[in-house]
Amino acid sequence: MGYEIRTYGDPVLKSQSLAIENIDDKLVRLTDAMFDIMYEAPGIGLAAPQIGVQKQLFVYDIGDGADVLINPVVVESSGEWVYEEGCLSIPGLYVEMVRPKEILLKGINIDGEEVSVEADELLSRLFQHELDHLNGVLMFERMTPDQRTEALAEYRRLTESLESASGVREKSKGQEPKVIKLK
Repeated sequence: MGYEIRTYGDPVLKSQSLAIENIDDKLVRLTDAMFDIMYEAPGIGLAAPQIGVQKQLFVYDIGDGADVLINPVVVESSGEWVYEEGCLSIPGLYVEMVRPKEILLKGINIDGEEVSVEADELLSRLFQHELDHLNGVLMFERMTPDQRTEALAEYRRLTESLESASGVREKSKGQEPKVIKLK
């Protein structure tokens, strides 16, 4: 099945995804496809709703090895960390955001085993970002009101500049990213 990354405005990105009851060959093939899409984008994480699949799962790789988390839940969080955050579903835009610095996440791996992962900084942020996708939350909803106004205007500008003469939206590869700072 041919999947592609859904972008801001697609209603699937605003929907709560469903818990996974069964890990089978079809789910394994889905995660394989998700890794291919994530690396092609390129990105460090991809949630199933970002490709139109309403399932509680995401794939990730921050350079320490690729992994899959199914039905993930944050059970603890602490601290604060400000960092620029981007999203494959909102291409070309990066926003300084505050999120908990450390989290404890529980879920299931692709082998069906319960796992607990202690994460901090980038990995913690990635987990929280992908969990937001599983709950139908986009980063625009995590921004301050001033950031949201600026980010939405910048995103509209980016998407308008990517419209080709035929009216088809093109990918934003090669464009200089815009960073929206905390105010």
